Amino acid sequence: MIKDFAFLFDMDGVIVDSNPYHKISLIQFVRQYGFDFTEQQLKEKVFGRTNGEWLTNLFGPMPRTRLREMGEEKEKLFRELFGKDIKPVPGLISFLEKLDQLNIPRAIGTSAPASNVEFTLEGTGTRRFFKTILDDSFITHSKPNPEIYIKAAAALNMAPEKCIVIEDSLSGLEAGRAAGCKIVGITTTHSAEELAHADCVIENFIELDPEALAEKTGLT
Repeated sequence: MIKDFAFLFDMDGVIVDSNPYHKISLIQFVRQYGFDFTEQQLKEKVFGRTNGEWLTNLFGPMPRTRLREMGEEKEKLFRELFGKDIKPVPGLISFLEKLDQLNIPRAIGTSAPASNVEFTLEGTGTRRFFKTILDDSFITHSKPNPEIYIKAAAALNMAPEKCIVIEDSLSGLEAGRAAGCKIVGITTTHSAEELAHADCVIENFIELDPEALAEKTGLT
């Protein structure tokens, strides 16, 4: 019997602790073009957003082909940096296996491009757990707009109110809340204090029970 609630996973910072590598690649990338980002600017302006959005905000309007080229240039740099170290967030595989055992639906809803989704799922061995994946090609508006999570819930034939979003970014938590979902913050990118407005805050997935987590969010 399939459970009457679902989990919606962000990817960067949730499936993999990749944001330190995104930070390095972003800093290197923008410096090539004469810009500098502080860590705070990365958290506020970049993380949780599509390449199309932050690149346009930084460089101004440009042809779509050029936007894709610049985005892939940055992501190629990221994959080269992270490839040797990629691994799932601690406890994730066991948590996903429990979702399978309990027949709990789940989806990925990420602002990342398909090339990074492929890289991440292959590198962590988690492809088998996700049949429903929405990347940046599925959305017009990036987080904190709720579009990605509204569409992810619909793809699972679930009401947003029956979905639990797991997010590391502030913009992602805002998107999940605006979609009407319960929200779980994971402290890979922000502190527990910064994520205090979430329904529940976790450090990782070690010994985490899906049904107990749903109960902590107030969903069950």
